[in-house]
Amino acid sequence: MLVAAAACPCPPLLVPGIAAGAAPELAAARDACADALGVLAASRPDLLVVVGPAEDGGHGTYPEGTPGSFHGFGVDLGVRLGRGGTAPAPSQRALPPSLAVAAWLLERTDWSDAPVAGLAVAETFTAERCRSAGAEAAGQAARVALLVMGDASACRTLKAPGYLDERAAGFDAEVARALGTADVAALRTLDAGLARELKASGRAPWQVLAGAAEDAELGGALLYEDAPYGVGYLVAAWS
Repeated sequence: MLVAAAACPCPPLLVPGIAAGAAPELAAARDACADALGVLAASRPDLLVVVGPAEDGGHGTYPEGTPGSFHGFGVDLGVRLGRGGTAPAPSQRALPPSLAVAAWLLERTDWSDAPVAGLAVAETFTAERCRSAGAEAAGQAARVALLVMGDASACRTLKAPGYLDERAAGFDAEVARALGTADVAALRTLDAGLARELKASGRAPWQVLAGAAEDAELGGALLYEDAPYGVGYLVAAWS
């Protein structure tokens, strides 16, 4: 059963070594993520499931101990998902960037409160498939917490990765409202086509959260909302 959840953005720029001189600009986002993880720890879960967008062909599960790195972003920094697990096999898939950022956040906050499992979901997942994945995740232990990684639109300004789209601000505002109020129905009915056009990587992970939380009756709080670099970053906590 889902007992708590946190929603965090997943840009590698959250890692100060990658952001370099721009690191102070995301300090408030990092602090909000730490606060959201504190809510997860306070729920005393038996299992933490980390959910994030997959890269092409990388959807699926990632066991505790799976390695990841930020070498592709020019930083010699490795991470592991959680503290447990066995030594990775040479053929083991590395964490996708979204789960690597989650692993970094967990290391930064010294997470040791429960075992950790990873789930990467593809952009092509339908709302129903996400709902099923969320229900399955919530049923893995008596007390499950979710750390849900994903960005809102990438079209908030002219210099944004997806250029300016006038629909982006409204889309982000609705997602912020839904995450801040734990509105499961609103997350479940997010428009996948619009999310894709706005390059909102969080749509599928948020719908996994909606599937996990259907009968949980959790309340929500929005801890951070901003759009640096023209990309919507949101942090929320449910308990």
